[in-house]
Amino acid sequence: MVRQLPDGCSLAGKQLRALLIALSLACAALLAGRAQAADAGVQTTWRLLDYIAVDYAGAVAGGRIVNQFEYDEMLEFSASVRSRIAALPATAARARLEQSAGRLRQLIEVKAPPQDVARIARTLAADLLKAHPVPLAPAEAPDVGRAGALYASSCGSCHGPAGEGGQGAFAKLDPPPIAFADRERARERSVFGLYQVITQGLEGTAMQSFAALPDEERWALAFHAGGLAFPEVEAGKRIWNEDEGVRRRIPDMAALAALTPAELASQIGEEKAFAVIAYLRANPGAVAGDAPRSGSLKIARDNLAKSLAAYAAGDRRAAGEFALAAYLDGFEPVEAILAARDGDLMGRVEAAMGEFRAAIAAGRPEAELRGRAAAIDGLLDQAETALSPGAATDLSTFLGAFTILLREGLEALLVVIAMIAFLRKAERPEVLRYVHGGWVAALVAGAATWVVATTMIGISGASRELTEGFGALLAAIVLVSVGIWMHGKSQAEEWRRYIQQKMGRALSRGSAWFLFGLAFIVVYREVFETILFFAALWTPDNGQTILAGALSAVALLAAIAWAMLRYSRKLPITQFFAISSILIAILAVVLAGKGIGALQEAGLVPLTLIAGAPRISWLGILPTAEALGAQLLTLLVLVYGFRANRRGSPSGRAVPAAAE
Repeated sequence: MVRQLPDGCSLAGKQLRALLIALSLACAALLAGRAQAADAGVQTTWRLLDYIAVDYAGAVAGGRIVNQFEYDEMLEFSASVRSRIAALPATAARARLEQSAGRLRQLIEVKAPPQDVARIARTLAADLLKAHPVPLAPAEAPDVGRAGALYASSCGSCHGPAGEGGQGAFAKLDPPPIAFADRERARERSVFGLYQVITQGLEGTAMQSFAALPDEERWALAFHAGGLAFPEVEAGKRIWNEDEGVRRRIPDMAALAALTPAELASQIGEEKAFAVIAYLRANPGAVAGDAPRSGSLKIARDNLAKSLAAYAAGDRRAAGEFALAAYLDGFEPVEAILAARDGDLMGRVEAAMGEFRAAIAAGRPEAELRGRAAAIDGLLDQAETALSPGAATDLSTFLGAFTILLREGLEALLVVIAMIAFLRKAERPEVLRYVHGGWVAALVAGAATWVVATTMIGISGASRELTEGFGALLAAIVLVSVGIWMHGKSQAEEWRRYIQQKMGRALSRGSAWFLFGLAFIVVYREVFETILFFAALWTPDNGQTILAGALSAVALLAAIAWAMLRYSRKLPITQFFAISSILIAILAVVLAGKGIGALQEAGLVPLTLIAGAPRISWLGILPTAEALGAQLLTLLVLVYGFRANRRGSPSGRAVPAAAE
């Protein structure tokens, strides 16, 4: 018999509920423990790679072992890196990471040059953080001023009061404590690497873990220790305040924490680099206050938090405004450079932020909004990793510039080549200057946009989205009419009548200026987007790489243009118009979706998500009712126009097979 409790619950029921709660807590603790263990494994592996990159040069020189103990340590650490990577949670990048770890081990075994080992170790460390993101920087600028006393009490006895290395008995430790003031080694160390060692300690040495210290104190110690080899604080302050180019290289705290002095020295020279490092490691708050795009992702996070708070308070309008600001003011400024480095991640962040705004507009439960915000926060962690200086390589910069210009250029090229080919077939060369004038004027306007985007106040996220959106819609509207007109001329009788009407007289001045305007609108829209991408990527150090990528894309576009013009000459005129009308119609549909999508990002058009709908950004296909509706409407207008052309054919609806 079950004993009844006063509140009406049975003892058995109480026990069962307690058991379920205990099991739930145990499962949660187990999952949390696994997540923490995975993060710790990533951090330890990264720390070992950082140690190899810095200290291998002390073990091998000229293909010979100069320090057997150090060399044995490199062999041990590289083996540990390989086994630790294999033990991490499975990701799509695991095979590539394991292959790189094996390559690192091989280089150490054959006593490869230190610069080769350091390069692959750094690259593997960056790839590791891409596959398994962990926080790269403190949430706020640490108080380095208070770190001096903490260093004296916790670190000075081993590493020396001024970082000069072990003193007395500590100097006899094997290996001895590192000398933070040793510039040759300090130039290869990032603050993030020092933070990892402070947090976890260092296996095989007397360096213990200081994980018991608060996180902000560990970051403060890392900045303090990382600055002991660089006393040029005042010179660095002057450079930082006066040199815009230097500030652009270190846009936020994540960039500063991940940057090594050697890496910055390769970009701006040792004297300037070491001075800037000295100032910023002593005053990390300068980055948060001065950089042009400083704390951009932090702005996104802050506005998302404000949006959630407003939504919880019942103010849906304010919640929507904060959510829009999170995108326009926080994410959009770094969207271009992220697109060049990791286009898929950029698309996922953009989509997640759009879905967050749509959930606010639909009045979804607060718990759902918090879940979406948490997912966005995780994506922003990945974005911070992708945007860090270590993630940028010459190859990624080249490919980014190449693909951006090629993608945008192809859309404009299609329309301009169609107009040029048409005028040649219509034997109207006198009007070609209007088409050429249109696209040349677009390039000149693009150059002016470059000046505005790089030397003046800058173009806001909303202005960019509005310009792209209205430009795309205007181009789509014009292309719809051009596509229907071209389709009409794909019928042999229509083309014969058109030639008879126009033969012997030039196109009207109004028609010529229409072609000028069409060329300008279509080309400038693509130039505008390309310019803003390049402005985000450009630094004095990578300018040559970007130009190489851009010139390679221009060369390929020129080859494509030549092939299209040559092929179009061989096509029968009706086939030329049939193919051109279809291609232009497709481009009009694409631009209609892109235009509405850009206006949605600017907050001008509402956003209604369609569950399960695909997102194919390069085709303008977005999972929103408004964007898909605009594309459907454009398609229906085109279909109606094409059908009207057939019904109105004076040849009794006889349409060549090419037009079908």
